[in-house]
Amino acid sequence: MPGLILPGFLRHPSGHSTHPKKHNRSLHASPDVSDGEGDHDQRHSSHHAKKMPDLADAVAKANKRLSFPFGKKEQQCSALSLECELESPPIVLHGNAEDSTGALLSGQFVVDVKEDSIELEAFGAALNLRVTHKRPFQSHCNDCASQVTEIKRWNFLASTPLTIHRGRHLFPFSMLVDGHLPASSCSSLMTVAYELKSDIRVTPECLPSQSPKTIKFARPIEVKRSIRQAELPHHSVRLFPPTNIKASAHYQTTIHPTGCNNVTLKLDGLMSLNEKTRTLDIWRLKKVSWKLEEHTKTVAPACRKHQALLAPEAETNAGAKGLHRQQVRLLGEKHMHDGWKSDFSGTDGSVDFEFDYTITQRRSKAGHLKYACDGKTADGTETSHTLCLELVVSKEYAPEGRPDHSAHTGTGRILRMSFNVVLTDHPGMGISWDEESPPTYQDVPPSPPSYLQPIDYEDVPITEYEDLQCLEGARINGAPPSRRPSGSA
Repeated sequence: MPGLILPGFLRHPSGHSTHPKKHNRSLHASPDVSDGEGDHDQRHSSHHAKKMPDLADAVAKANKRLSFPFGKKEQQCSALSLECELESPPIVLHGNAEDSTGALLSGQFVVDVKEDSIELEAFGAALNLRVTHKRPFQSHCNDCASQVTEIKRWNFLASTPLTIHRGRHLFPFSMLVDGHLPASSCSSLMTVAYELKSDIRVTPECLPSQSPKTIKFARPIEVKRSIRQAELPHHSVRLFPPTNIKASAHYQTTIHPTGCNNVTLKLDGLMSLNEKTRTLDIWRLKKVSWKLEEHTKTVAPACRKHQALLAPEAETNAGAKGLHRQQVRLLGEKHMHDGWKSDFSGTDGSVDFEFDYTITQRRSKAGHLKYACDGKTADGTETSHTLCLELVVSKEYAPEGRPDHSAHTGTGRILRMSFNVVLTDHPGMGISWDEESPPTYQDVPPSPPSYLQPIDYEDVPITEYEDLQCLEGARINGAPPSRRPSGSA
C-alpha cells in the first residue's frame, strides 16, 4: 500500500537493512574482525541511530494518513439549535393490522435562535420507515439491504423565506400513524425502525463563516402493537395412541415478552390393568421441556440494478420481486425434572403440573430483549410464535393393587405438543385514541331556559323577596308567573 511503512522492515536508502536483530549483530562484532571493519560497523550503526527518530516520525505520519474518520461528529451551528419535544404518549397500535385504527403522534420542533435574527430558506420534517434485511438479495448492495419509505412530511415554511428573531420558536406537527403499519421489531432476518428527521437550511449571509448552512435532526420513534388478550384461557386436548395417555392444557393464546405466562397441564390414562399378567402398566413422567420459537418469513427484494438476476416466478403477492427467506429463532427454553403431582391411587393414573414460561435468551448490549411481535404485512413478511412441549414418560409395571411397588421395563416415549401463541407488547394503561371520547351528560338540556321578562331587583319590595324565588322557579319550569299579594299569610 502506498505510504505504508512497517517498523519491522525499515531499510536504509543505501540498501542495508535496519532490522533490530541485524543491528545488534553489527554492534557486537566478533573479536576476529579487523579494526577497519569494526570502525566501519560502528560508524554505520551510529548513522542508523541518528536516522531512527526520522524514520519513526515517518511511520507515525504514514499511520496517521491511513486513519479513517469513523464516527465523525457533525459540526454544530452556533447561530441556532434544533430540538423536538413529543407531546403524545408512546405509540401503541391496538388490535390487529386489519382492525387497528392507528395511534396519534404529535409534538413540536423547537428552534432556538442565538443571533439577533436569521433567515430560514427551508424547514421541513418527515417520518420515515426503514426496513433493513440481514440476508439481502445482494450482500454488498445497500439498496438491496435497506429500503426507506416516507410516511408523512411536513413543510413549515411557505414558498418565501422566513425571518425569525432571537429566542425560542415552536413549530407544531401531528399525524395519525395508520394501524396497518408494522411495529418496530428486530427479528433474525430483518429490522423495522421508524425515524423522525428534520432539516433547516439557513441563508449563508446570516451565519458565521465556520457554521454549517444546514442543520439536521434525527430521532428514533418506537412503534408498538398490542393485541387484546382473551378473557378465558384456551383449552387444548391431545391424545397419544397407541397408549391411553391424554394431555389437557390450559394456556393464554396472547402472551407478553415481559412477565411470566402460565400453562396448566394435566395427564390422564397413565395407568391400566393388564388382563393377561394381572399387573399394572404405569407411565411415569420423568421430564418436561418447553421451547418458545419464533418463525419469520420475509422476502428480500432486489433493487433496480439486480432485478435482472431474478427468475420470473420470484414475485410476491404485492408485486415486489425478491427471494423468500425463512428462519426459526429460539427465544427461550427450560428443562424440568420435578414439580408435578402424581396420583395413582385410583384405576386411572393422572399428573397435574403448572409452570411458567417467558423469553430467556440473552439481551442486547443496550439491555433490550431481542424479539419480534406477531404480524403480517402486504409485502410478504410474517412473524409467528410457537410453544413446544416435550414430555418424557417411562413405562413401569407393578402388582395389581400395589402401584407403589413398581419396576422399570426399559421402555419410554416422548410426547410432543405444540401450541400457537401470539406475542404482543403489553398495552399498559393506554387505550386506543378513538375510545377516548369525552363524556356526555344526559341530564343537561340542549339549551338554557328562556326568561319571559327580566327582573329588576331594585323595584322589588323587601316583603316580596320570598315571593321572588317562587316567581323565578315558576318561570324556569315554564309555569305562568304568579304572585301572592303582599301581606298575605
